[in-house]
Amino acid sequence: MDKATGRAKGGVARMEGTTKKERSALGKKAAAARWSGNIKQATHGREDHPLRIGEIEIPCYVLEDETRVLSQRGTMGGLNLGRGTAGGVGGDRLANFVTSKSLFPFVSSDLMEVIRNPIRFRAPTGGVAFGYPATILPDICDVVLAARKEGTLHHQQQHIAERCEILLRGLARVGIIALVDEATGFQRDRSATALAKILEAFIAKELQRYVQTFPPDYYEQIFRLRGMDYSKDIVQRPRYFGVLTNDIVYDRLAPGVLEELKKANPKDEKTGRRKHKNFQWLTSNIGYPKLREHLGAVTATMRLSSDWHDFKTKLDNNYPRVGKPTQLAFDYASEEEDDTGKGL
Repeated sequence: MDKATGRAKGGVARMEGTTKKERSALGKKAAAARWSGNIKQATHGREDHPLRIGEIEIPCYVLEDETRVLSQRGTMGGLNLGRGTAGGVGGDRLANFVTSKSLFPFVSSDLMEVIRNPIRFRAPTGGVAFGYPATILPDICDVVLAARKEGTLHHQQQHIAERCEILLRGLARVGIIALVDEATGFQRDRSATALAKILEAFIAKELQRYVQTFPPDYYEQIFRLRGMDYSKDIVQRPRYFGVLTNDIVYDRLAPGVLEELKKANPKDEKTGRRKHKNFQWLTSNIGYPKLREHLGAVTATMRLSSDWHDFKTKLDNNYPRVGKPTQLAFDYASEEEDDTGKGL
């Protein structure tokens, strides 16, 4: 067993100097301390009416002293903090996360105090729960982004930084809208869920770029039909795969879609590549769902095809290009050219 180092040395020495009975008493004392003290009553909030941020749900309450709290579990879910990121349960898990080597230098003593002492309150339904002041969410986001800026963030924590950046930007937008509503008196006339809907729409749009829209099976089938070896480890695909996708996907969604996407998402003059994925510019209520539906149909047609020519024949018959003549099978590359997977 590895020897304890640093601050852990004191804890190990103390445990070695106590009996099993004494250690049990210490545990009971710590548990009693955690459950002791005043239990505040929540005056507003329900478990089935959480704060919704895209697909994230965070139960929230207002206590009798007007403290706004987020549930302990919901806070960790909002940060995309999975069990693989930090060990422990509940507040211990959150404390382990912020005291990790990459984050701890950026955590203030006040924030650490809040995390280590969650608020114990009684929900309107009568159950007792733990929570944190609602301001803890942007505070932890600041810590994570500060660590990323300094380059200390672990690669396994990068997805949390992406979530934090989106949350902060979304909260800032809603914050300024709320202030304008208060200054103008519109807060009395807006619907009860107006701000939540604004935040949810913003977060959903921002998170879309991280959603895997084109399934691995789509690319695997292209490799197969073109007689190329496929490996799941391949990240870099032939550049002309973009031309293929324009033909078999975007050109068949609706008239003028591809042209408009190219205008909204132009190529970088230096790299010759587009800064964003084309699907990120589709509308969330019509364009994006239509894309997912068409992708499913295209991939299914690929599975039923023996080679690229067979696939294109089936595709042109069932899902013709909108307002354009049928494209020749190899007008994006020379027939003499081998598909190596490394470019044109």
